Amino acid sequence: MKANVVLFWILGVFFAIVAVTYIVWSLAYYDGHLEWAGATALILSTALSLFLAFYLGKVHKSQGGELPEDRIDANIDDGDPELGHFSPWSWWPVTLAASASLIMLGLAIGFWLSVIGVAITVVALVGWVYEDYRGNFAR
Repeated sequence: MKANVVLFWILGVFFAIVAVTYIVWSLAYYDGHLEWAGATALILSTALSLFLAFYLGKVHKSQGGELPEDRIDANIDDGDPELGHFSPWSWWPVTLAASASLIMLGLAIGFWLSVIGVAITVVALVGWVYEDYRGNFAR
């Protein structure tokens, strides 16, 4: 993460230099009128890079030092935390995505299709929540 912090600081300084250069060049080229689209985009890119660098720097300090992915001598297992339980061979996320797309399609075509999508969404959510309590993978 330390490498990311340094890269975002460098990127923020680069965007600041490019923004100042662009503004000066724009004022000289357009006879004192500023070209707002490019200037705004470069200033906001500078702000975003600096905000990310600051935030990642604070997170890195609060984690108490080097992470396993920052060390050269680290193994893959050093940075392998438990991410949670994921059901194998689950079709409920696909059903939920299809029902969400049906809702959006219903907003574009006709509201009656969204009502069907909401009904399928409820069934998909209940099925996904309770899939570990029935069938082959019950606990």
